[in-house]
Amino acid sequence: FASSRWWVLKKIGNLLVSGTKPVEFTDFWLGDQFCSLIYTFSNLYFVGCAYQQKWNNAMVNCSTSKHWGLPFVLASLPLAVRAVQCVKRYSDVARTNGDQHSAGKYTTSIVYYAFYYNWRHHNLAHDYSFATFIMFATCYSIYTCSWDIFIDWSLLKHDRQHIFLRDNLLYSQKSVYYFAIISNIILRFSWVIYIPGGNFNFNLRSFVAGFLEMFRRWQWNFYRLEAEQLGNIDMYAAVRDVRLPYDAAVADDDDDDDYELHSRDSWGSKSRRAQMLRPSQIKLDDHP
Repeated sequence: FASSRWWVLKKIGNLLVSGTKPVEFTDFWLGDQFCSLIYTFSNLYFVGCAYQQKWNNAMVNCSTSKHWGLPFVLASLPLAVRAVQCVKRYSDVARTNGDQHSAGKYTTSIVYYAFYYNWRHHNLAHDYSFATFIMFATCYSIYTCSWDIFIDWSLLKHDRQHIFLRDNLLYSQKSVYYFAIISNIILRFSWVIYIPGGNFNFNLRSFVAGFLEMFRRWQWNFYRLEAEQLGNIDMYAAVRDVRLPYDAAVADDDDDDDYELHSRDSWGSKSRRAQMLRPSQIKLDDHP
């Protein structure tokens, strides 16, 4: 599977030079996967700091409340890459304003994390930093959740064959779509786990929130790829199986019968024409 690993490394390299090359579906799809690994990216600083401190009291010396600038940059990096991809895609294609709005979504996500790390820098106090974080986190969740369902999944369509879904569904059970919609809304508001006080460890809360985001992205992938496939079919970039109005085997038999009947008719007409010729009409070659 060396070719698969090389393909992944090549696509990751494309992410690092976003804005210089045309953006394909695999590029922004892989970029979205990294956007759900923000917890992992932001903790790269903690690992490096703890290693430098030789793991001596690392939870205090390397906490995000003291050093929040670099973790914020690492957390914003995947979001910035996706925003650049959206701008590049709009400049290359410019079919609709969807890419502009998508870039706004990722910019909003960066601002959300700025308020989040600012609140953590204030030692999680319930002051103005907490109020601004809650206000902007709510706007962020509504924006991104609506985009997931309406744009990425193309669901919640009115006057469709399937209620609150869409006309074409590739998965046989409609219940999985309704579960995905409800669960995605809940998981987009997973930041509420930070609000309650008490002795519940904040680092453990961050881990739970990061795990829930990875689960949300795993679920998101199924319906995003389905919507992409259906979009390719509508644009004739892909073709779905079309059921024929007759049985192909029966049609082949009918064609064989027609061929045999045509052959017999042709042979019979030639025989009848030969029988209708009189001997005087048959012209023979003169021999010397």
